[in-house]
Amino acid sequence: SLNDTFSGFGNILSCKVAQDERNQSKGYGVVHFETQDASDQAIQKGNGMLLNDKKVYVGRFMTRKERMEPLGHPATRYTNIYVKNFGDANLSDEEFQQLFEPYGKIVICVIMKDDGGKSRGFGFVSYETHEAAIKAVDALNGSEVKTCKLYVARAQKKH
Repeated sequence: SLNDTFSGFGNILSCKVAQDERNQSKGYGVVHFETQDASDQAIQKGNGMLLNDKKVYVGRFMTRKERMEPLGHPATRYTNIYVKNFGDANLSDEEFQQLFEPYGKIVICVIMKDDGGKSRGFGFVSYETHEAAIKAVDALNGSEVKTCKLYVARAQKKH
């Protein structure tokens, strides 16, 4: 039914209705058109139409992150970042903190160390604001510090 409805706008490369574990429709689907023009037409003409007596929303595909960002969803807002790959740089705690200070007010900044007090090559920085954390990740991820290429990203919770 989804394929039949949207094939009039152009050649469809794939078409799928999302289903739960009992093979029941989740109430949405994805149609991948061959051309941008066909996609634009489907959005323009298909949005708001009735399909199986239900009014449908038709829009361009967006990732979960793109859908959540405008809502300021907690999943996209973070203040803690994870930093790794600086073991060979022998950074002091002060040097590590100085690296992140230009991007915003730091709440906590720590290099993880072994029992002997030697750096394990990774650490965490917690900023006061989400904006500061984003600036630091954007600026420092992939940058070099004393010949070490840093990996800087949002800190993930351990599962």
